[in-house]
Amino acid sequence: MNDLISITENHHFQLVFEEKYSKVLADGDNGIIICELLVDYVPIEDFKETFHKISKIVKGGKYHKFIFDKRALRAFHQPSMEWYFLVWKAEMLEYGLNVHRKILPSEKWFEKMVMIAKAQIIQNHPDNVIDRLDIQYCDSVEEAILT
Repeated sequence: MNDLISITENHHFQLVFEEKYSKVLADGDNGIIICELLVDYVPIEDFKETFHKISKIVKGGKYHKFIFDKRALRAFHQPSMEWYFLVWKAEMLEYGLNVHRKILPSEKWFEKMVMIAKAQIIQNHPDNVIDRLDIQYCDSVEEAILT
């Protein structure tokens, strides 16, 4: 897969893999990985499998920023978010992935669910890594790349 995708003038992403549930692009020169979900719901085992594949990419390069485009989602799944937040982010931090940009669906209820779940995770797991991460919510991939 040698297709380069230019999202901004100085960022050129290569499609690393595309599956039923997601598309993952990487810009190794700038240390950025983008995961775009393609469906309205991802079963947790498929979600974990996607992120295990992303882990291999992170471990094989010098990545510091992860952009998670969740705009296609129409279902919120708390166990997936907890695993992503507590297990995956903590492991990836060890490899230097400390900047996280998230693009949420436009529905306000989804954003509210994410914020409630995040607060619960932080309260129930005080040893989490959130204070060591740069997490911001963005409206577009371009904004996520540039912030």
